[in-house]
Amino acid sequence: MAGIIDRVTEYLTAKNEVRDLTLSRSRSLIRFCANSIRAAHRHEYDEARALLAEAQEAARTVQADASAYPDIYHAGYLQDALKELAEASIVLAIVTGQPIPDPDELGIEYAAYLNGLAEAMGEMRRYALDSMRRDDIAAAEALLEVMDDVYSHLVTIDFPDALTGGLRRTTDMVRGVTERTRGDLTTAYREERLQEALQALEAKLDCQTDST
Repeated sequence: MAGIIDRVTEYLTAKNEVRDLTLSRSRSLIRFCANSIRAAHRHEYDEARALLAEAQEAARTVQADASAYPDIYHAGYLQDALKELAEASIVLAIVTGQPIPDPDELGIEYAAYLNGLAEAMGEMRRYALDSMRRDDIAAAEALLEVMDDVYSHLVTIDFPDALTGGLRRTTDMVRGVTERTRGDLTTAYREERLQEALQALEAKLDCQTDST
């Protein structure tokens, strides 16, 4: 009996060390991803890429560490961190005009990837609003098209939440932020047209004044 207990204790000790290491590295991974997204919003794309590269390296390390223990590998804290990696990768790709990366290329489980894709649309709304504030309506419109496209694909994925990691909820979020962005863009269009009309009227009145 003592031999059994010793063997189990040795296994659990090793597993607990991996768990603690995975938790720590998952937090570091999330931090790299968050900082990469913030850099992308500031248009500091080289910095965003560098931070994303650090995140990808951290992900490879933590995945290798956890691979011997499937329950740790698939634990919520690690999959959430990988979801953040998917989100950061997708955000940077979209705002720099690159194709949306493939989950297999990123080495991310499909459920985590899909939820990261969905959450990236929240960042696209923020990016679109920043574009509108700069009067770059064309950029905001392009982002809205991406949001529409992503939502139209996500809504077709109809599987239990246990398989998709609660994708229905995040897909509903995408629908909400997309519709709000559409409303904001419509308002921006109207304001732009009104401003153009006022400028045209002002120019016309100036011409009439000059001719008298």
